[in-house]
Amino acid sequence: MSFRTAPLSVPAGCDKETLFTPELRAEIDRHIAKYPPEWKQSAVMPTLTLVQESNGGWLSRELMDDVAAYLEMPEIAVYEVASFYGMYDLEPTAKHKVCVCNSISCMLSGSEDLIAHLEKKYSVKPGQTTADGRFTFKEVECLGACRHAPAVLIGKTYHENLSAQALDALIAGLE
Repeated sequence: MSFRTAPLSVPAGCDKETLFTPELRAEIDRHIAKYPPEWKQSAVMPTLTLVQESNGGWLSRELMDDVAAYLEMPEIAVYEVASFYGMYDLEPTAKHKVCVCNSISCMLSGSEDLIAHLEKKYSVKPGQTTADGRFTFKEVECLGACRHAPAVLIGKTYHENLSAQALDALIAGLE
């Protein structure tokens, strides 16, 4: 997804009551309330997370535009956050995401072998979903588990010090 032609201005004139469900707006507002009014854009990450979860696990450009309008910030600033962090998906994904860390500690401890194993055994490249639709494979930057590398995030659960066989067992347990 290219954002090269995105405007640098802040969206204006939008009725915020038409953005998102009342429940989602209330949850977003709880995050906004943690910051001074002039810094409500600081709630962009939890807002993106909430919106992504409410949309089945991914963010469309339209939803990111709505986040920008709701937080009164430039759309491009929302795109920058959503495209930088590995926890956000800009395309639909499978129900399960298998995220393999590729930072230096994990690489030195075998993450490249895990990545190669996933590619070969499941015929999937980073960013792709398996043919059976069971999981989407992502290669991500640091998962913050260097001490027990290599680290893999499946859904919201961290798994550390994994071998290919242990990873296969975790994948086999996915519904």
